[in-house]
Amino acid sequence: MDLSIRGLKARLREEVRARVTGIAEDVRREVSSKARALLARQAAWQKAGSVLLFAPLKNELDIWPLLEDALKAGKSVALPRFQESAGRYEACQITHLERDVELGRYGIREPAKSLQPVQLNRLDFALVPGVAFDLHGRRLGRGKGYYDVLLAGMLGKTCGVAFDEQIVREVPVEPHDSDVNCILTPTRWIEL
Repeated sequence: MDLSIRGLKARLREEVRARVTGIAEDVRREVSSKARALLARQAAWQKAGSVLLFAPLKNELDIWPLLEDALKAGKSVALPRFQESAGRYEACQITHLERDVELGRYGIREPAKSLQPVQLNRLDFALVPGVAFDLHGRRLGRGKGYYDVLLAGMLGKTCGVAFDEQIVREVPVEPHDSDVNCILTPTRWIEL
């Protein structure tokens, strides 16, 4: 058995993905709604003037309705966009969902190519996807390190977004891994 950090991460990804795959679609909708409502009650979200969100994949909590809510509330809203030439994500401000969002790399919704990047250090709050999180703020991503690089440039609060099934006892880490400051699940707001 491969007991290296990468091996442990790969095994944990497999275990957590199996748990999340077992969540029925109607349950996903219900718990996603609960998580969004829980976030709306948090001071960190309410006070944030500029936020970085993400376009959820099918196996992630559906936070997409928060984009429209944040825009209506007058927040400056950014989404990550993959920058091919640099092999990393950058954040770009959006002001109109239909006009400013298109399908990008990996078929993920992201800002249109015509939009300019924003400085990460100007964002107050970021919602962050992950495969798993632990109660120390450690995050297990998909394995490419794209979000670790993106998060390294953030000065604002970073919040992991997960189903309760994605919270684990311990996430193995490497020096390049970035932690989050809090975690949102359908049933908990965890400050770290």
